[in-house]
Amino acid sequence: MSNYAAIKPMDIADGPGVRVSVFLSGCPHQCPGCFNSEAWDYDYGTPLTPEAIEKVQSLLDRSFIQGLTLLGGEPLAPQNVAASIRLATVAKRLGKDVWIYTGYTFEDIMALAFSSEQYRKILILCDMLVDGPFQQEQANKQLVFKGSANQRIIDIPASLEQKKLVLWEEPYAHH
Repeated sequence: MSNYAAIKPMDIADGPGVRVSVFLSGCPHQCPGCFNSEAWDYDYGTPLTPEAIEKVQSLLDRSFIQGLTLLGGEPLAPQNVAASIRLATVAKRLGKDVWIYTGYTFEDIMALAFSSEQYRKILILCDMLVDGPFQQEQANKQLVFKGSANQRIIDIPASLEQKKLVLWEEPYAHH
């Protein structure tokens, strides 16, 4: 069973609108400068029990909540992908969008999806994937919904449909 470091009932920093964010524990990347290094340990925090998932469901089931954000730690670590699927499934059943922050690249996850049913499932449940490791030398506080310039916000449904990487277009971006 995965652990979580925190559940934020109302988060406006990690995706559009007001969101419920779940920080899963455990991370293989351990990027220098990580804002959440205490969550690198898979045993950190609290077990993601059925009761914890019910709590997330009741937090998501509020009209002003736009979606669920999964971060960490690493929500797509092999040890956490099943928990991420459970949480994302709850969000989708309630009609909410799902954002996932991962240190893996989209290409890494697509490669995993070829051999793993779990990675195929999480990709299908994911709306936006913020990919790539945090890179301290590319950190920029001005970036919207990401920590360093190397990271991409990928529109997963569009990418799967078009069979190529499609970046998210921020609705209010000034081009």
